[in-house]
Amino acid sequence: MPKSSLEEILAVTRARVVALQGSAADLERRAAAAPAPLPFPALPGSGTVGVVAEVKRRSPSQGTIHADLDSVAHARAYVRGGAVAVSVLTDEAHFGGSLHDLAAVAGAVAVPVLRKDFILDELQVLEARAAGASAVLLIVRALTPARLTALAGFARGQGLATLVEVHAAGELEAALAAEPTAVGVNARDLATFELDRDAAARVLARVPPDMPAVAESGVESRADVERLGALGADFVLVGTRVARERDPEATVRALVGVSRRARG
Repeated sequence: MPKSSLEEILAVTRARVVALQGSAADLERRAAAAPAPLPFPALPGSGTVGVVAEVKRRSPSQGTIHADLDSVAHARAYVRGGAVAVSVLTDEAHFGGSLHDLAAVAGAVAVPVLRKDFILDELQVLEARAAGASAVLLIVRALTPARLTALAGFARGQGLATLVEVHAAGELEAALAAEPTAVGVNARDLATFELDRDAAARVLARVPPDMPAVAESGVESRADVERLGALGADFVLVGTRVARERDPEATVRALVGVSRRARG
């Protein structure tokens, strides 16, 4: 299967947003009735790198990862293994996820849950809130600075944390202007899906020391977490490595407890 470009993914997302327009009133009602979100972790208090473990079945870069993954069973195993939060991919067309996964996981674990998707509209934020998410991912490359700031502000108004994702140093200014809860530094280029760990390390070093930094993509081993902790990552978001496992609890446990170095 050929890889989908970012623009192709966003085109599908825009169509989904259009289809949501008729449900706006219902989404507002459900979001208002949802329980208060759990606070997303700010900085790990233990001096170690926090692990955010992800529920996903496939991706454009990896293909099928775990076709029959049980989202709740995996999420519970992540938490038993020491994950401080769970990320749930809700894009169905390219990642095999759903809002049902998000709601089921949020109802099954006692840690914050991140909705990871290509969020372009306030209606998607309301979907996340109604499903029990604690945070949403916002991608700088997918949004204009004005839309990014508006969506981040809307999410805050809903009580949701924001993980604002960058890939290049030139995107940091817009990310920080949106007043995120945390900045994610993605080592994978969403245009080419290629990994560049060295470029990500340079971007990570430029995240202000008082802003939580989440290293994303390409985390496969404890050695990777140690490298990122030494570079100043406060958290790592681990997807494929834990999602593909039949013993995700042990896999997560092998990644936690790594010391982190303060940036700056």
